[in-house]
Amino acid sequence: MLEHFCECYFDLSGPILCPVLGSITPLFIPNSSIRPIRLIGLCVSLITFLYPPVPRIQFDPSTAKSQFVESLRWLPYENIHLYMGIDGLSLFFVILTTFLIPICISVGWSGMRSFGKEYITAFLIREFLMIAVSCMLDPLLFYVLSESVPIPMLKIKAAYQFFLYTLLGSVFMLLAILLILLQTGTTDLQILLTTEFSERRQILLWIAFFASFAVKVPMVPVHIWLPEAHVEAPTAGSVILAGILLKLGTYGFLRFSIPMFPEATLCFTPFIYTLSTIAIIYTSLTTLKQIDLKKIIAYSSVAHMNLVTIGMFSRAAAVRSPIL
Repeated sequence: MLEHFCECYFDLSGPILCPVLGSITPLFIPNSSIRPIRLIGLCVSLITFLYPPVPRIQFDPSTAKSQFVESLRWLPYENIHLYMGIDGLSLFFVILTTFLIPICISVGWSGMRSFGKEYITAFLIREFLMIAVSCMLDPLLFYVLSESVPIPMLKIKAAYQFFLYTLLGSVFMLLAILLILLQTGTTDLQILLTTEFSERRQILLWIAFFASFAVKVPMVPVHIWLPEAHVEAPTAGSVILAGILLKLGTYGFLRFSIPMFPEATLCFTPFIYTLSTIAIIYTSLTTLKQIDLKKIIAYSSVAHMNLVTIGMFSRAAAVRSPIL
Protein backbone atom coordinates (compact mmCIF):
# COMPACT_ATOMS: atom_id res chain seq x y z
CA MET A 1 0.00 0.00 0.00
CA LEU A 2 2.85 2.39 0.87
CA GLU A 3 4.52 1.65 -2.47
CA HIS A 4 1.27 2.38 -4.32
CA PHE A 5 0.88 5.64 -2.38
CA CYS A 6 4.39 6.75 -3.35
CA GLU A 7 3.71 5.98 -7.01
CA CYS A 8 0.50 8.01 -6.84
CA TYR A 9 2.23 10.92 -5.13
CA PHE A 10 5.04 11.13 -7.66
CA ASP A 11 2.81 11.36 -10.69
CA LEU A 12 0.43 14.14 -11.68
CA SER A 13 -2.38 12.68 -9.58
CA GLY A 14 -0.57 13.82 -6.43
CA PRO A 15 -0.88 17.62 -6.66
CA ILE A 16 -4.36 17.31 -8.17
CA LEU A 17 -5.89 14.97 -5.58
CA CYS A 18 -4.17 16.50 -2.55
CA PRO A 19 -6.22 19.76 -2.55
CA VAL A 20 -9.41 17.78 -3.21
CA LEU A 21 -8.87 15.57 -0.17
CA GLY A 22 -7.83 18.62 1.85
CA SER A 23 -10.99 20.52 0.93
CA ILE A 24 -13.18 17.65 2.17
CA THR A 25 -11.54 17.34 5.59
CA PRO A 26 -12.69 20.73 7.06
CA LEU A 27 -16.31 19.82 6.31
CA PHE A 28 -16.22 17.38 9.25
CA ILE A 29 -14.88 20.00 11.68
CA PRO A 30 -17.27 22.46 13.42
CA ASN A 31 -16.91 26.16 12.58
CA SER A 32 -16.05 26.90 16.19
CA SER A 33 -12.76 25.02 15.80
CA ILE A 34 -11.24 27.57 13.46
CA ARG A 35 -7.59 26.88 14.37
CA PRO A 36 -7.57 23.21 13.18
CA ILE A 37 -9.34 24.26 9.98
CA ARG A 38 -6.70 26.90 9.25
CA LEU A 39 -3.86 24.49 10.04
CA ILE A 40 -5.33 21.79 7.78
CA GLY A 41 -5.65 24.24 4.90
CA LEU A 42 -2.12 25.55 5.32
CA CYS A 43 -0.58 22.07 5.72
CA VAL A 44 -2.40 20.70 2.65
CA SER A 45 -1.33 23.68 0.53
CA LEU A 46 2.30 23.29 1.71
CA ILE A 47 2.29 19.55 0.93
CA THR A 48 0.95 20.35 -2.55
CA PHE A 49 3.66 23.01 -2.96
CA LEU A 50 6.38 20.50 -2.10
CA TYR A 51 5.32 18.23 -4.96
CA PRO A 52 6.27 20.22 -8.16
CA PRO A 53 10.06 20.17 -7.56
CA VAL A 54 9.95 16.38 -8.02
CA PRO A 55 8.82 16.43 -11.69
CA ARG A 56 10.94 19.53 -12.23
CA ILE A 57 14.07 17.54 -11.30
CA GLN A 58 13.00 14.68 -13.58
CA PHE A 59 11.79 17.05 -16.33
CA ASP A 60 13.64 16.87 -19.66
CA PRO A 61 13.98 20.44 -21.04
CA SER A 62 15.45 19.22 -24.33
CA THR A 63 12.04 18.18 -25.71
CA ALA A 64 8.86 20.17 -26.34
CA LYS A 65 6.68 17.09 -25.91
CA SER A 66 4.42 16.69 -22.88
CA GLN A 67 5.91 14.57 -20.12
CA PHE A 68 4.46 12.51 -17.25
CA VAL A 69 1.46 11.87 -19.52
CA GLU A 70 -1.46 10.01 -17.93
CA SER A 71 -4.61 8.73 -19.60
CA LEU A 72 -7.93 7.72 -18.09
CA ARG A 73 -11.12 6.84 -19.94
CA TRP A 74 -13.91 8.97 -18.51
CA LEU A 75 -16.63 8.71 -21.20
CA PRO A 76 -17.87 5.53 -22.87
CA TYR A 77 -16.79 6.74 -26.30
CA GLU A 78 -13.77 5.83 -28.37
CA ASN A 79 -10.85 8.30 -28.33
CA ILE A 80 -12.34 10.42 -25.53
CA HIS A 81 -10.01 10.09 -22.56
CA LEU A 82 -8.72 12.19 -19.68
CA TYR A 83 -5.24 13.17 -20.86
CA MET A 84 -2.88 14.92 -18.46
CA GLY A 85 0.73 15.93 -18.88
CA ILE A 86 3.12 18.83 -18.41
CA ASP A 87 5.60 20.64 -20.59
CA GLY A 88 7.81 23.67 -19.99
CA LEU A 89 4.79 25.99 -20.01
CA SER A 90 2.40 24.12 -17.75
CA LEU A 91 5.14 23.09 -15.27
CA PHE A 92 5.68 26.69 -14.21
CA PHE A 93 1.94 27.33 -14.02
CA VAL A 94 1.68 24.46 -11.55
CA ILE A 95 4.61 25.80 -9.53
CA LEU A 96 3.13 29.32 -9.54
CA THR A 97 -0.26 28.04 -8.34
CA THR A 98 1.14 25.88 -5.55
CA PHE A 99 3.42 28.74 -4.48
CA LEU A 100 0.66 31.37 -4.20
CA ILE A 101 -2.02 29.33 -2.44
CA PRO A 102 -0.13 28.92 0.89
CA ILE A 103 0.65 32.65 0.78
CA CYS A 104 -3.02 33.48 0.25
CA ILE A 105 -4.11 31.24 3.12
CA SER A 106 -1.50 32.88 5.37
CA VAL A 107 -2.63 36.38 4.31
CA GLY A 108 -6.21 35.61 5.29
CA TRP A 109 -5.21 33.87 8.54
CA SER A 110 -6.59 36.52 10.90
CA GLY A 111 -9.73 37.09 8.84
CA MET A 112 -10.89 33.47 8.98
CA ARG A 113 -13.35 33.72 11.84
CA SER A 114 -16.94 33.63 10.61
CA PHE A 115 -16.43 31.61 7.41
CA GLY A 116 -13.11 29.84 7.97
CA LYS A 117 -14.36 26.49 6.74
CA GLU A 118 -15.77 27.97 3.52
CA TYR A 119 -12.62 30.07 3.00
CA ILE A 120 -10.23 27.10 3.20
CA THR A 121 -12.48 24.82 1.15
CA ALA A 122 -12.89 27.43 -1.61
CA PHE A 123 -9.13 28.03 -1.88
CA LEU A 124 -8.25 24.35 -1.98
CA ILE A 125 -10.92 23.61 -4.60
CA ARG A 126 -9.65 26.53 -6.65
CA GLU A 127 -6.10 25.18 -6.36
CA PHE A 128 -7.27 21.78 -7.63
CA LEU A 129 -9.05 23.38 -10.59
CA MET A 130 -6.10 25.57 -11.59
CA ILE A 131 -3.56 22.74 -11.36
CA ALA A 132 -5.86 20.45 -13.36
CA VAL A 133 -6.36 23.15 -16.02
CA SER A 134 -2.57 23.53 -16.37
CA CYS A 135 -2.04 19.78 -16.81
CA MET A 136 -4.98 19.04 -19.09
CA LEU A 137 -4.21 17.86 -22.64
CA ASP A 138 -7.84 17.60 -23.67
CA PRO A 139 -9.67 20.74 -24.93
CA LEU A 140 -13.03 19.44 -23.73
CA LEU A 141 -11.86 18.87 -20.15
CA PHE A 142 -9.88 22.12 -20.27
CA TYR A 143 -13.13 23.86 -21.11
CA VAL A 144 -15.03 22.19 -18.25
CA LEU A 145 -12.33 22.90 -15.66
CA SER A 146 -11.54 26.47 -16.74
CA GLU A 147 -15.24 27.37 -16.62
CA SER A 148 -15.44 25.88 -13.12
CA VAL A 149 -12.70 28.13 -11.72
CA PRO A 150 -15.10 31.08 -10.99
CA ILE A 151 -17.48 28.86 -9.00
CA PRO A 152 -15.58 29.12 -5.67
CA MET A 153 -15.65 32.92 -6.14
CA LEU A 154 -19.42 33.28 -6.46
CA LYS A 155 -19.73 34.95 -3.07
CA ILE A 156 -18.16 37.94 -4.80
CA LYS A 157 -20.85 39.81 -6.74
CA ALA A 158 -18.44 40.71 -9.55
CA ALA A 159 -17.79 37.00 -10.03
CA TYR A 160 -21.30 36.76 -11.45
CA GLN A 161 -20.27 39.24 -14.15
CA PHE A 162 -17.19 37.13 -14.86
CA PHE A 163 -19.31 33.98 -14.94
CA LEU A 164 -21.83 35.53 -17.36
CA TYR A 165 -19.12 36.96 -19.62
CA THR A 166 -17.26 33.65 -19.76
CA LEU A 167 -20.48 31.68 -20.21
CA LEU A 168 -21.44 33.76 -23.24
CA GLY A 169 -18.02 33.47 -24.86
CA SER A 170 -17.42 29.87 -23.87
CA VAL A 171 -20.58 28.61 -25.54
CA PHE A 172 -18.85 29.23 -28.86
CA MET A 173 -15.70 27.48 -27.64
CA LEU A 174 -17.75 24.44 -26.62
CA LEU A 175 -19.40 24.32 -30.04
CA ALA A 176 -15.97 24.58 -31.67
CA ILE A 177 -14.63 21.69 -29.57
CA LEU A 178 -17.63 19.56 -30.54
CA LEU A 179 -17.02 20.43 -34.20
CA ILE A 180 -13.37 19.35 -33.81
CA LEU A 181 -14.54 16.11 -32.19
CA LEU A 182 -16.91 15.40 -35.09
CA GLN A 183 -14.20 16.09 -37.66
CA THR A 184 -11.26 14.29 -36.05
CA GLY A 185 -12.98 11.78 -33.75
CA THR A 186 -10.80 12.73 -30.77
CA THR A 187 -10.10 15.53 -28.32
CA ASP A 188 -6.52 14.46 -27.60
CA LEU A 189 -4.41 17.62 -27.94
CA GLN A 190 -1.32 15.66 -28.97
CA ILE A 191 -3.24 14.32 -31.98
CA LEU A 192 -4.95 17.63 -32.74
CA LEU A 193 -1.60 19.44 -32.95
CA THR A 194 -0.69 17.21 -35.90
CA THR A 195 -4.10 17.60 -37.57
CA GLU A 196 -4.37 20.05 -40.46
CA PHE A 197 -7.59 22.06 -40.66
CA SER A 198 -8.59 24.02 -43.75
CA GLU A 199 -7.95 27.77 -43.57
CA ARG A 200 -11.67 28.53 -43.52
CA ARG A 201 -12.23 26.01 -40.71
CA GLN A 202 -9.27 27.43 -38.79
CA ILE A 203 -10.71 30.95 -38.93
CA LEU A 204 -14.08 29.73 -37.65
CA LEU A 205 -12.52 27.75 -34.80
CA TRP A 206 -10.08 30.52 -33.91
CA ILE A 207 -12.90 33.04 -33.51
CA ALA A 208 -14.81 30.63 -31.26
CA PHE A 209 -11.77 30.05 -29.02
CA PHE A 210 -10.99 33.77 -29.02
CA ALA A 211 -14.47 34.58 -27.68
CA SER A 212 -13.65 32.57 -24.56
CA PHE A 213 -10.01 33.52 -24.00
CA ALA A 214 -10.54 37.26 -24.56
CA VAL A 215 -12.73 37.44 -21.44
CA LYS A 216 -10.12 35.69 -19.34
CA VAL A 217 -7.15 37.87 -20.43
CA PRO A 218 -9.21 40.23 -20.25
CA MET A 219 -9.28 42.28 -23.43
CA VAL A 220 -11.26 45.46 -24.06
CA PRO A 221 -14.28 45.73 -24.04
CA VAL A 222 -14.89 42.55 -21.96
CA HIS A 223 -12.69 43.69 -19.06
CA ILE A 224 -15.44 45.35 -16.97
CA TRP A 225 -15.67 42.47 -14.50
CA LEU A 226 -12.03 42.69 -13.37
CA PRO A 227 -11.92 46.06 -11.50
CA GLU A 228 -15.11 45.21 -9.61
CA ALA A 229 -13.83 41.74 -8.73
CA HIS A 230 -10.57 43.19 -7.38
CA VAL A 231 -12.40 45.76 -5.24
CA GLU A 232 -14.87 43.27 -3.77
CA ALA A 233 -12.41 40.42 -3.24
CA PRO A 234 -10.33 40.07 -0.06
CA THR A 235 -6.59 40.60 -0.37
CA ALA A 236 -5.95 36.90 -0.93
CA GLY A 237 -8.59 36.85 -3.67
CA SER A 238 -6.89 39.76 -5.43
CA VAL A 239 -3.59 37.88 -5.32
CA ILE A 240 -5.20 34.87 -7.03
CA LEU A 241 -6.89 37.08 -9.62
CA ALA A 242 -3.73 38.95 -10.59
CA GLY A 243 -1.33 36.07 -10.07
CA ILE A 244 -3.11 33.14 -11.73
CA LEU A 245 -6.63 33.66 -13.08
CA LEU A 246 -5.62 36.40 -15.52
CA LYS A 247 -3.04 34.04 -17.00
CA LEU A 248 -5.70 31.50 -18.07
CA GLY A 249 -6.60 33.45 -21.21
CA THR A 250 -3.02 33.83 -22.45
CA TYR A 251 -2.34 30.21 -21.49
CA GLY A 252 -5.32 29.19 -23.64
CA PHE A 253 -3.95 31.14 -26.61
CA LEU A 254 -0.52 29.51 -26.21
CA ARG A 255 -1.87 26.02 -25.58
CA PHE A 256 -4.67 25.84 -28.17
CA SER A 257 -5.31 28.77 -30.54
CA ILE A 258 -1.78 29.51 -31.75
CA PRO A 259 -0.47 25.94 -32.31
CA MET A 260 -3.76 24.41 -33.52
CA PHE A 261 -4.80 27.22 -35.89
CA PRO A 262 -1.53 28.76 -37.20
CA GLU A 263 -2.97 30.19 -40.45
CA ALA A 264 -5.88 31.84 -38.64
CA THR A 265 -3.49 33.19 -36.00
CA LEU A 266 -1.42 34.86 -38.70
CA CYS A 267 -4.60 36.26 -40.26
CA PHE A 268 -5.90 37.75 -37.01
CA THR A 269 -2.57 39.04 -35.67
CA PRO A 270 -3.21 42.67 -36.86
CA PHE A 271 -6.60 42.52 -35.13
CA ILE A 272 -4.95 41.39 -31.89
CA TYR A 273 -2.34 44.15 -32.19
CA THR A 274 -5.07 46.78 -32.62
CA LEU A 275 -7.28 45.51 -29.81
CA SER A 276 -4.38 45.07 -27.38
CA THR A 277 -2.89 48.49 -28.17
CA ILE A 278 -6.24 50.16 -27.51
CA ALA A 279 -6.51 48.23 -24.23
CA ILE A 280 -2.99 49.20 -23.12
CA ILE A 281 -3.53 52.92 -23.80
CA TYR A 282 -7.06 53.04 -22.39
CA THR A 283 -6.40 51.07 -19.19
CA SER A 284 -3.08 52.84 -18.55
CA LEU A 285 -4.77 56.24 -18.70
CA THR A 286 -7.61 54.92 -16.54
CA THR A 287 -5.09 53.64 -13.99
CA LEU A 288 -3.67 57.17 -13.57
CA LYS A 289 -7.10 58.43 -12.47
CA GLN A 290 -7.68 55.79 -9.78
CA ILE A 291 -7.22 56.36 -6.05
CA ASP A 292 -8.21 52.84 -4.95
CA LEU A 293 -5.14 50.59 -4.81
CA LYS A 294 -7.06 47.50 -5.90
CA LYS A 295 -8.47 49.31 -8.96
CA ILE A 296 -4.96 50.49 -9.80
CA ILE A 297 -3.80 46.87 -9.70
CA ALA A 298 -6.82 45.76 -11.77
CA TYR A 299 -6.46 48.27 -14.61
CA SER A 300 -2.66 47.97 -14.73
CA SER A 301 -3.09 44.17 -14.89
CA VAL A 302 -5.27 44.56 -17.98
CA ALA A 303 -2.56 46.67 -19.63
CA HIS A 304 0.10 44.17 -18.61
CA MET A 305 -1.76 41.12 -19.95
CA ASN A 306 -2.54 42.83 -23.26
CA LEU A 307 1.16 43.62 -23.63
CA VAL A 308 1.82 39.91 -23.05
CA THR A 309 -0.76 39.10 -25.73
CA ILE A 310 1.02 41.33 -28.25
CA GLY A 311 4.28 39.54 -27.45
CA MET A 312 2.73 36.08 -27.93
CA PHE A 313 1.23 36.90 -31.32
CA SER A 314 4.39 38.71 -32.45
CA ARG A 315 6.33 35.52 -31.77
CA ALA A 316 3.73 33.44 -33.58
CA ALA A 317 3.77 35.80 -36.58
CA ALA A 318 7.57 35.74 -36.70
CA VAL A 319 7.61 31.94 -36.74
CA ARG A 320 4.95 31.65 -39.45
CA SER A 321 6.09 34.49 -41.71
CA PRO A 322 8.41 33.56 -44.61
CA ILE A 323 12.01 34.81 -44.38
CA LEU A 324 12.58 37.65 -46.83
